[in-house]
Amino acid sequence: MHNEEEREHHHGPECDEDCGHDHAHDHQHSPADELITVRDLVRYATSRFNRKKIFFGHGLQDAYDEAVYLVLHTLHLPLDRLDPFLDACIPAEERSEVIDIIHRRSDERIPAAYLTREAWLGEFRFYVDERVIVPRSFCAELLQGGLAPWIPDDAAVTDALDLCTGSGCLAILMAHRYPDARIDAIDLSPDALDVASINVEDYGLQDRIQLIESDVFDALAGQERRYDLIISNPPYVTQESVDKLPEEYRHEPAMSLGAGHDGMDIVRRIIAQAGQYLKPDGILIIEVGYNRTEFEEAFPQLEAVWLSQASQEEMVLLLRADQL
Repeated sequence: MHNEEEREHHHGPECDEDCGHDHAHDHQHSPADELITVRDLVRYATSRFNRKKIFFGHGLQDAYDEAVYLVLHTLHLPLDRLDPFLDACIPAEERSEVIDIIHRRSDERIPAAYLTREAWLGEFRFYVDERVIVPRSFCAELLQGGLAPWIPDDAAVTDALDLCTGSGCLAILMAHRYPDARIDAIDLSPDALDVASINVEDYGLQDRIQLIESDVFDALAGQERRYDLIISNPPYVTQESVDKLPEEYRHEPAMSLGAGHDGMDIVRRIIAQAGQYLKPDGILIIEVGYNRTEFEEAFPQLEAVWLSQASQEEMVLLLRADQL
């Protein structure tokens, strides 16, 4: 869902006049003097990211992928087509913009998504900034593949809830997966809901997704609303892990990450109350990351189904309404 002007590329392989050295002025030597092409910039970024040992946990796998993404995005080039532009000569002004982004990523450890104001889950693009956690959810993969056999018919889902919605990304994926569903998206943070509203509007889903400010289920108390499906990607980082998080994560809202000593503080509240808000044959899906052991210690009586998807095993659990 790119704007057309975002998709446009402005420079072909021929060098512009302002490409290369500025011979008219003696100035302090900078990387922009020598990094002329897209190939140069990608190489420079990859080397710098590796040298600075930046951390990749927000969607891209390694220094090269991140370098390609940041260079193409900053130059307003299509993200899926590097080859035609590798030897394109980049004017000085644009080069300095790219180098600035590369340095901010490596020196300030700002996640790429905050620098570009976007994050991707599969084919879906979302606006993000520092008010929300960078979208990354194993639930996204599950939704894109469908939840059979637990939901054999997508059309049967008429009411769904995304609990701890953040940027609204899972609510939007649910709306696409379940075209007949009315979806509520809950978050405690009014700032996060402001970002979610941008994304809901970008996808034209204002009529189907209702954003609700609430501490877990509190705002729903006393209402008759019941759901076929509740999905939650809540904060679940243990205190020990929070203390060791790479610097990149410290740019994210702390309330979106840590959840007490064992990471289960919010999950306990969800499990305690979800049964009141599910239809009799409804299901609850919760992402807990690498905390299966912590979950099973906290809820020894629950026999959760652990869901697998292409990239990961057992990060997401499923419970039926009759278990809660």
